[in-house]
Amino acid sequence: MHPPSDMSPQEWDTRIQLAACYRLVSHFGMSDLVYNHITARIPGTDDELLINPYGMMYDEITASSLIRIDLAGNILGQPSGYGINAAGYVIHSAVHGARHDVQCVIHTHTRAGMAVSALKCGLLPLTQTAMRFARIPYHDYEGVAIDLDERERLVADLGASEAMILRNHGLLAAGPSIAQAFNTLYWLEMACKAQVDALSANRELCLPPPEVVEKTWHLYQPGTRRPFGEMEWPAMLRLMDRKDPGYRQ
Repeated sequence: MHPPSDMSPQEWDTRIQLAACYRLVSHFGMSDLVYNHITARIPGTDDELLINPYGMMYDEITASSLIRIDLAGNILGQPSGYGINAAGYVIHSAVHGARHDVQCVIHTHTRAGMAVSALKCGLLPLTQTAMRFARIPYHDYEGVAIDLDERERLVADLGASEAMILRNHGLLAAGPSIAQAFNTLYWLEMACKAQVDALSANRELCLPPPEVVEKTWHLYQPGTRRPFGEMEWPAMLRLMDRKDPGYRQ
C-alpha cells in the first residue's frame, strides 16, 4: 500500500513500523487489552506524534489507523474515528517533550513488569539480561497518570536512560528508533520474568560481583558495541509479515 497523497513517505514508513511494534508487543504477550501505548515521533517534526486509537487492541492496529497528535494532546488526524487515552498522552508527551533524542516510547502493564515494580528491591542483577538494566531508574507511583504536573517528575526520574520502572505500575522504554525501543522493552520484560521465576523457587539466589555487573552493563550500552534492536528489527518485521501482514494497511 502506497502512502496517502497528503502524507510524507517518512510518516508512512513510521506508521508501518509503529503498527508492527504494536503487533509484536501483542504477539509476545505484553499488551493489556485496549490499554497502554506506544508512541512515535513523526520524522521532520518536533511536536507531532503517532498514538494508538483508544479502544482498539494491539493486534488490530494498522498503519492507517494510528492517530496523529501534538504534544499538547490535540488530535491532528483521526482516520479511525477513535479518541486517545489521556493517561497515555501525559506519560508519552512528557518523555517526547523533554527528550528530543527519543523517537519511540513504550509503556506496558505486564504481569512480570508489575510484579517487579512492586518489589522494594526492584530489578536484581540475577541474569545477564537484567545486568543490562543495572542502572535503571525508578519513578514512584502517584496514581493514574492524568495530572500534568507529574510530567516534570517523571522526566527527571528517567533522565537520559533508555528504560525506567514505574513503581507499582509497570515498565517504560524509550529509544531513538522504534527498533531500539522495542528491543529494550523486550529484554527488560525478559529480565523481570526471570526474576519472578527465580524468586518463586524459594532458594538462595546467586548474585554476581558488582564489578561483573558493571562490566556487563557497560557492554550493553548503545555506544559500546552497537545500538541493540536495529540488527534484529528486519527479522521482527518478517515475523509480522508471516503472521499477519495486515498491519501495513
